[in-house]
Amino acid sequence: MRSLSKLRSLDSILLSQSHVLHLSNAPKLSRPLRTTQQQLSNKKPSDTDASRALFNEIAEILGADTVIPDQCPSGFLFPLETPHSEVGFKDQPPCTKGICENAAQNVGILEDAQLGDKGEEDVSRVVGEITEIVRAENGSTSVEERLENLSYGLRSEVFDMVLKRCFKMPQLALRVFNWLKLKDGFSHTTPTYNTMLYIAGEAKEFGLVKKLVEEMDEYGVQKDVKTWTILITHYGKAKKISEALLAFENMKRCGCEPDAVSYGAIIRSLCSAGKGDIALEFYNDMVWKDMVLDVRLYKMIMNCMARSGDVAAVSLIGNDMMRLSVMPENSVRGCMLKSFCISGRIEEALELIRDLKNKDLALEPGYYETLVRGLCKAGRITDALEIVEVMKKRDMVDGKVHGIIINGYLGRNDVDRAPEVFQSMKESGCVPTISTYTELIQHLFRLSRYEEACMLYDEMLGKGIKPDIVAVTAMVAGHVSQNRISKAWNMFKSMECQGIKPTWKSYAVFIKELCKASRTDDIVKVLHEMQASKIKIQDEIFHWVITYMENKGELTVIEKIQQMRKASTLDPEKFKESDKQVSMGIKVEEDVKVDQSKSEIDCSLIHPQLKTYSEEDVHKICRILSSSMDWSLIQENLEKSTIQFTPELVMEILQNCNMHGSSVLKLFSWVGKQTGYRHTAESYNMAIKIAGCGKDFKHMRSLFFEMRRNSYPITSETWTIMIMLYGRTGLTEMAINCFKEMKAGGYSPSRSTYKYLIIALCGRKGRKVDDALKIYGEMISAGYVPDKELIETYIGCLCEVGRVLEARRCTDSLQNFDYTVPLSFSLFIRALCRAGRVEEALALLEEVGEEKSILDQLTGGSIVHGLLRKGRLEEALTKVDAMKQKGLAPTIHVYTSLIVHFFKEKQVEKATETFEEMQHSGYEPTIVTYSALIRGYMNVGRPIDAWNIFYRMKVKGPFPDFKTYSMFLTCLCKVGRSEEGMKLISEMLDSGIAPSTINFRTVFYGLNREGKRDLARIVLQQKSELRRKRKLIT
Repeated sequence: MRSLSKLRSLDSILLSQSHVLHLSNAPKLSRPLRTTQQQLSNKKPSDTDASRALFNEIAEILGADTVIPDQCPSGFLFPLETPHSEVGFKDQPPCTKGICENAAQNVGILEDAQLGDKGEEDVSRVVGEITEIVRAENGSTSVEERLENLSYGLRSEVFDMVLKRCFKMPQLALRVFNWLKLKDGFSHTTPTYNTMLYIAGEAKEFGLVKKLVEEMDEYGVQKDVKTWTILITHYGKAKKISEALLAFENMKRCGCEPDAVSYGAIIRSLCSAGKGDIALEFYNDMVWKDMVLDVRLYKMIMNCMARSGDVAAVSLIGNDMMRLSVMPENSVRGCMLKSFCISGRIEEALELIRDLKNKDLALEPGYYETLVRGLCKAGRITDALEIVEVMKKRDMVDGKVHGIIINGYLGRNDVDRAPEVFQSMKESGCVPTISTYTELIQHLFRLSRYEEACMLYDEMLGKGIKPDIVAVTAMVAGHVSQNRISKAWNMFKSMECQGIKPTWKSYAVFIKELCKASRTDDIVKVLHEMQASKIKIQDEIFHWVITYMENKGELTVIEKIQQMRKASTLDPEKFKESDKQVSMGIKVEEDVKVDQSKSEIDCSLIHPQLKTYSEEDVHKICRILSSSMDWSLIQENLEKSTIQFTPELVMEILQNCNMHGSSVLKLFSWVGKQTGYRHTAESYNMAIKIAGCGKDFKHMRSLFFEMRRNSYPITSETWTIMIMLYGRTGLTEMAINCFKEMKAGGYSPSRSTYKYLIIALCGRKGRKVDDALKIYGEMISAGYVPDKELIETYIGCLCEVGRVLEARRCTDSLQNFDYTVPLSFSLFIRALCRAGRVEEALALLEEVGEEKSILDQLTGGSIVHGLLRKGRLEEALTKVDAMKQKGLAPTIHVYTSLIVHFFKEKQVEKATETFEEMQHSGYEPTIVTYSALIRGYMNVGRPIDAWNIFYRMKVKGPFPDFKTYSMFLTCLCKVGRSEEGMKLISEMLDSGIAPSTINFRTVFYGLNREGKRDLARIVLQQKSELRRKRKLIT
């Protein structure tokens, strides 16, 4: 199939050589040629006047035309159309249904087995009784023991249904499945494997999915179309498109002919992943085979093609839907209209309405609303208001239409007009929708207008509007953002009283906010709530929590969370043990207390901004910005484009194109002058950061003053960004002055403000230890708790300059902030070892009493590293042996330190042996380990081996960072290979890593020493070009 050959270029990195799909034997289909985007050109007026004339014409048509009721005139449903179905403006996944119904629609594997009418009632009773036994809470006997006491026969169709009823408890389902495998006289069938595959796929346990497929091959269980469709469906849901396509191809190789459900699964997967061109190939195959899609899939692929800009394909699909009578023609035209509006192709949407008029087709009310939504999405609110005026004359304006306008203003950050429309709407008698209230509440939280947001929520309740899960979750996040934790819990608990069942997403929002607010005990409490509600905790949530715990140094809690994570994973091996491993009620100490005041919240993470742009728009603008350094040419291309700029689009561009700082900052200025556009405080903060990263501090301050002149809210975050940027460059005096200016202006420094200023003062460039001590004390007095990163930097600096007593006092005080004794001492010992004070570190280690074993585990790597730096190899190896005797395996830090030492002593074989031993121990090399190998090989005169390690990093990861590049090019220049160092400069630029002035200087001097003056001049040109790209030079 042509689509799979396209995949080779799209996913060449994802697919290994063994997974290349062989298409040479695929039959050549002589299907009729179907017009695609290459044959049809998009009729898109390039002239603004023509566009305005078209809109005026359509406005007149809408004002004069007759509107028909939005329903099927005959009162019956067309083929494949479901009751109450809507053509949604966004692709909505199918509603979550009961297990049998949901699977029957999507895959068709969880429908009840046909056992015959005669014994159906008895079978249902047996299934129910077995399910009760399996799901019974009983701490004294395991699931397997309870199953052994069954008096029923082992029938595969019965246990297939039992597995289906354990759908939401995958651990139990797997235990039953594995128990059955061990029973004499029972063999799993294709249906039972299909059910277990579906359950594992829903739980995103793809390791188990792979194991089950291998078992089917091993035991000779036949795979049917449903098996492959399950694989396609779940790989597609997880965005594993290569695996989904491979499953589809393997299905055909095995002699299974794909049916309409299989095609639907692969098309849905491709559309969700944004691979519309490949989805269209499969769609064409279906049409050629006279297969018909579900109506939702027609809408989905139509929207996907519209987003990708293939207007011709949208028309083609619409024509197919009308030809097959999938929906009434007016409804199909409505789908097409919405697809064009989704993709921002307003001209095509307007032309479609004109076409309807020319064909004397009546316009439905939904067309007006769709056009209003599309115009608002494209930033054309004035035009949208014209359509609304027409709708008012026809009495078609309701709360939903007003909500669309409000949404449009919020998307443009017009904080004045949105409330005005909201108030006008209420005065006109329209009742706002729940989504309108929610969007306004979220926007107020983003602006830190907490009281107004709460009042708006109360107003909503007063009007008798029942909140949904989105509204309640928004309020929970808002309460946490203002450190009103008890109110957040009360709000979260209120869901149950209102008949709302929290989803994993609402739990995730709650946990993410609590991580930001440093509420360890509450985070653990939410995790237990999720377990009690039988909601699977996603790996993403565990990652957030563990990262937060690591930063806080909560090692004991991390261990408990890891156990919780392991218990929630479908690992077949662990079910060989007793039932105690199924229980996930892991007790975590409740006396864990963390600072609860003045926590910083990044509201944008919890209240995601309304997405009013497409990725295609972002890529297009980034291409324009990177195409030239001549602003006049860039501006000309920007003015030619039809993209409507919104604050969210500008923010995305700023984040993606920060390497082209000069052009991006000029774009920022240019966009700010466009009619109807207004920047946000967040976009100003990002522009300030880009200017500072390019060391353009003059323009950075200019943006700050401009922000103040235009009455944008200046927060502690704005000041923190400037302080951080001054500090990173070593301009610590300016950072301190900025800090003083901040306080003089009445702004309260946040925890991040203190943190980044202290880290800058402790750095090697511009170090000011006395100021660091003073500001650290001020931070503690303000009630802020220093995190692990800050403590490591601060104590490390004190130890390096010989102020060990101050470092010790700081260590002792950490226990006041609920840092444990082992963690506090470990931070101090590491700092001493890094400062070369190994004897003091060893003496400190002996001071600890009962918790010495924990401290050994935390500091073993640092002690070994410190001893090796002093050349005390025997003592270091003795320490490693002592760790092994205590059952403590050497850490990756220990292995890396040994590798560094052996290379330093020119013992290359021992270094490579140590590296191999580390890998055999199950450790994955880190950037630090690989960097040590590169430096070591360079120091012993083996540059080819160093390059091999470097290329291995680029292919397999972890990818080289700035420090790796800097170290490698310095080593190359030292040994007379400056031309290769120059190559690394180019690679850094291509990888989006900005080389430093020192990098350029090192290569420049190296090339001059080697007599390569022409190349040295090229390096200077690269440096100047990068400076022009990143710095706004006027």
